[in-house]
Amino acid sequence: MDREAYLRRWQALHGGAHAGALVRGWLSGAHAIARPLAGAGVPPAAVTLAGAALAVAAAVVAVLGGRGGGAAVAAGVLIAVAGVFDNLDGAVAVMTGRTSARGALLDATLDRVGDAACAVVLWACGAPAWLALLAGALAQLQEYVRARGQGLGVDDVGVVSVAERPVRLAIAAASAVATAIVVWLDWATLGAAVWAVLGVIGLVQVVTAVGRRV
Repeated sequence: MDREAYLRRWQALHGGAHAGALVRGWLSGAHAIARPLAGAGVPPAAVTLAGAALAVAAAVVAVLGGRGGGAAVAAGVLIAVAGVFDNLDGAVAVMTGRTSARGALLDATLDRVGDAACAVVLWACGAPAWLALLAGALAQLQEYVRARGQGLGVDDVGVVSVAERPVRLAIAAASAVATAIVVWLDWATLGAAVWAVLGVIGLVQVVTAVGRRV
């Protein structure tokens, strides 16, 4: 399956949502990496579980290592790799024709675990607990609204918000690494604040889109 066919299939599986430049770039990278995995017959569920394990490992490393230093860099790298795996499972499933309801359920469940892990990383790197909790809660709420809408029969949600999962992962990973590089600036708090602001905008986008179709 070539890249354009994969992108069209992704849009179909996400209710016809239009993918912007950032999301298309993210998906294109996932497609390139997924091709050899699909060719080797790697099960999509194994990729899903690996991505979740990496995200949880990032949270553990950040909590044990404290703010800044090598632990923050390691946590950021783990989140970045987890983000790659997060898109690889869907890409492998699409490219091998192994998409399923069970796989979608597993992926959605572990994505929520990964979002929580990212919020923990931001907190461990210095963000106030309330702000990290707010950012994580907004992500969970956005995805709940989308899932609830689909449960009510809204197959075509039709929106990719400004706070989709690739954006959340990128913010958490970059903020964690930055705390160890530019120590005089509270990158974790800044990252959590940006995540929260985008989370509010993204939630409004998704609620509006679902509300119009219910």
